Amino acid sequence: MTQTRETVLKALETLALPGGGTLVSRDLVRALQVSGDRVSFVIETADAGEAARMEPIRAAAEALVARLPGVAKASVVLTAHGPAAKAAPRAPAAPAGAPPSLKIGGHPTPQQGKTKPSGVDRIIAIGSGKGGVGKSTVSSNLAVALARQGRRVGLLDADIYGPSQPRMMGTSKRPASPDGKTIIPVTAHGVTMMSIGLMLEETKAVVWRGPMLMGALQQMLGQVEWGKLDVLLVDLPPGTGDVQLTLCQRTELTGAIVVSTPQDVALLDARKALDMFDTLKTPVLGLVENMSTYICPNCGHEAHLFGHGGVEAEARKMNVPFLGALPLDLDVRLGGDAGRPVALGDGPAAEAYATMAARLIAGGMG
Repeated sequence: MTQTRETVLKALETLALPGGGTLVSRDLVRALQVSGDRVSFVIETADAGEAARMEPIRAAAEALVARLPGVAKASVVLTAHGPAAKAAPRAPAAPAGAPPSLKIGGHPTPQQGKTKPSGVDRIIAIGSGKGGVGKSTVSSNLAVALARQGRRVGLLDADIYGPSQPRMMGTSKRPASPDGKTIIPVTAHGVTMMSIGLMLEETKAVVWRGPMLMGALQQMLGQVEWGKLDVLLVDLPPGTGDVQLTLCQRTELTGAIVVSTPQDVALLDARKALDMFDTLKTPVLGLVENMSTYICPNCGHEAHLFGHGGVEAEARKMNVPFLGALPLDLDVRLGGDAGRPVALGDGPAAEAYATMAARLIAGGMG
């Protein structure tokens, strides 16, 4: 019998923790990977002191998983958010939940050619020519829709100046760093996620020049333990700047998706994004028309507040796939603010994202 992430997590639910709950119910399992007959994962604790007390649980979890049918080897590692308390007169330990001792940002290190994180099959950039067209909303909901259709999905928030994925995906948990170099990403709604917003206070501004942006992007691609992924979605910042240039030139991208609203002013900037990807020899996998239709919840009247069909027409003109039209729906905004993407549920908006995900999968890109 071949084990899966789900069967391993189900088995771990049977292992009770002192004080109540399980490793799964208390959200302590990180970086769970099932590769053939080998299973590995990390148990993340608040501090090094708690990690030491959890050693019997670690051993029990490793033995439990090793006994599962089809598992030849199980490897379980303990890690902690913050260090243990130090003896006086040294400085006290950082509080539980403190950021890992990991510096994000700085000049990128030289590399030869294009790279791709180990274990990641495809990388798809999601961009837009301008802000405010819903690119980040599309990124989070498409990631969830692909995960609901059985894909192993990662989501990288590369919008360094305006990271919004932690709020949209409903997580503020700080990534672990067992050695100050490796970054253990977080998981939300079945999606493996990393954002610089998880490393900073929500109200803290990122005031960096270009080289520090490049260094941060390189770290989040190369130092994060993404594990085995069918697809990694990269939520780009708006425009055609440093992050887009670096990603396209230094990463083995499968392609890009461009998001736009149907109004003319948005399409002007979308064309610039398309031209950028063409210049950088990055295939455009499709265009998405966001905020395409608004249906009044009271009377059912359909209105096109930003126009309609402009993106589909542009896709035909540019000879690139049209991936779908997404409605302007109050539930999308409510879901993003609440950290529960609308693609998790039912209704017209969720169905639109499910259809888009299915189209990517059918085209071998999801």
